[in-house]
Amino acid sequence: MTSPTEPTTVHIKTSSDITIVADHWPGDGPAIVMAHGGGQTRHSWGRTAGVLAAAGHRLLSIDLRGHGNSSWSTSGDYLINSFRDDAMSVIDWLDEPVAWVGASLGGSTGLAAVDAAPQRFWALVLVDITPAPAQAGIDRIMTFMVETAATGFADLDEAADAVAAYQPHRTRPKNSSGLAKNLQQGEDGRWRWHWDPAFVTSDRSMTAQKTKNLTRTEAARRLRLPTMLVRGQLSDLVTEAEARAFLELVPHAVYVDVKDASHMIAGDENDAFTSAVVEFFRELA
Repeated sequence: MTSPTEPTTVHIKTSSDITIVADHWPGDGPAIVMAHGGGQTRHSWGRTAGVLAAAGHRLLSIDLRGHGNSSWSTSGDYLINSFRDDAMSVIDWLDEPVAWVGASLGGSTGLAAVDAAPQRFWALVLVDITPAPAQAGIDRIMTFMVETAATGFADLDEAADAVAAYQPHRTRPKNSSGLAKNLQQGEDGRWRWHWDPAFVTSDRSMTAQKTKNLTRTEAARRLRLPTMLVRGQLSDLVTEAEARAFLELVPHAVYVDVKDASHMIAGDENDAFTSAVVEFFRELA
């Protein structure tokens, strides 16, 4: 069966009463879940989701809790185990084993979920994330998110200018309307990122929790399913040192280093990223 070009929007209720909103493409091929990074939405994958769906995969691209159209946690619960539990509810909804493609936060979520129930997954793709990412990269990302979360932007052009300053390697688009999918306009007329500020400020956020790199390292060491690490060559979150350390933990993993891409690989070099992921799944098939 050929998957439709346009997905349907679905709402998945989790065990903690969070509603996960996702784009769903039906297909006869093995199921794939795509989970974006922190501060992003399900629209952050560019054309990758559509290409995988067109190849026949059943595909679900989700908004993580507190992001996009999914529920915000009323208690400010943004701990990794809560994201993991949401992931298991998503797989319950699909009712079949999945390949998990996760960028940054979405990748950490996938690693935690695979460690909890490896039999429910047939592959794992980590997009610019390892169990112990470089602290300098984490600090730079968090500074940008915290500084822009509350005040927002007067218009989309101002937001585009801020993104361009944060990502100087990427050419600023002449048309900033594409940012509208990742921003929402408040009653005061200002545009703010489409995620809950408590994601970075809550006492129950991952930033408030002590880093559990050892736990994540052991989870990686236990990986036995087909695994791929995709790194942006310009990334300051996953440096070459972090990539080498991961490959020592998971020697069977496929490793792809995407030229001219930083942490947000799918946005920087979408064609190269898409080709790598499609080829990985094709080889498994």
